[in-house]
Amino acid sequence: MSGLRCVDGSYLTVTPIACRDSVGTPYEITLELHRDGTPYGSVGERCGWLLTRLARGVDEARRGRGEARQWSDPDDRFPEEEPDSELFSFRYRTRSGLVEGGELRCQLRTIPQWQPGVGEWRLTRRAYVEAWGATGVGMRAVLTSAELSVFVRGLVTEAEGCLEGRDLTRNRGQGAGTGESR
Repeated sequence: MSGLRCVDGSYLTVTPIACRDSVGTPYEITLELHRDGTPYGSVGERCGWLLTRLARGVDEARRGRGEARQWSDPDDRFPEEEPDSELFSFRYRTRSGLVEGGELRCQLRTIPQWQPGVGEWRLTRRAYVEAWGATGVGMRAVLTSAELSVFVRGLVTEAEGCLEGRDLTRNRGQGAGTGESR
C-alpha cells in the first residue's frame, strides 16, 4: 500500500484492489482509501492504465522532456503544460452513475515564493493530492514531482501485483486512453 503524510498530520493510505470479470479474472483496479487506518472511501474504478501513463509522464517531465524543460528544478517539472491543471480525478460511481464513496484528485499549482537574500520571487510547482471521504472530510498532501513519481510508481507496482502479474502498461501505444484500437 502506498501512502502520503498530509498537511494536517494525518496519513492517507491508498491500496489498489483488483476489479474482476465475470469469471473472476482480475483486469483492472479500484483504489481503497484509508485515513490513519480507518476506511475512508473507494475510488477510481479501472484507473490503472491512467496511473501507468501518469507515472511515465512524470518521469519524462523530470528528465526535461517537452514543456517541462522550462523549469530549472526537476522537482517543479510535471507532465502537463498548463500551469494549474488537473493530473487526475478519481471518484466512486454506483452502477446508476451516482457519485458517492470518496474522491482522490491531483491538481498542479504554481506557487510564488519570495527569496529575501536574492530579492526576487521564485515560482515553484507542486502537486496537491486531495482526498475526500464519504463523510465529506478532506485531506491534502503537497508533493514535488519526485514525491509524486514515487507515490504513483508504488501504486502501479502494487496494482500489477494484485492483478496476478498482469502488466498495466498493456495500453502503451494502443488501446484504452490512446485513441488507437487493437
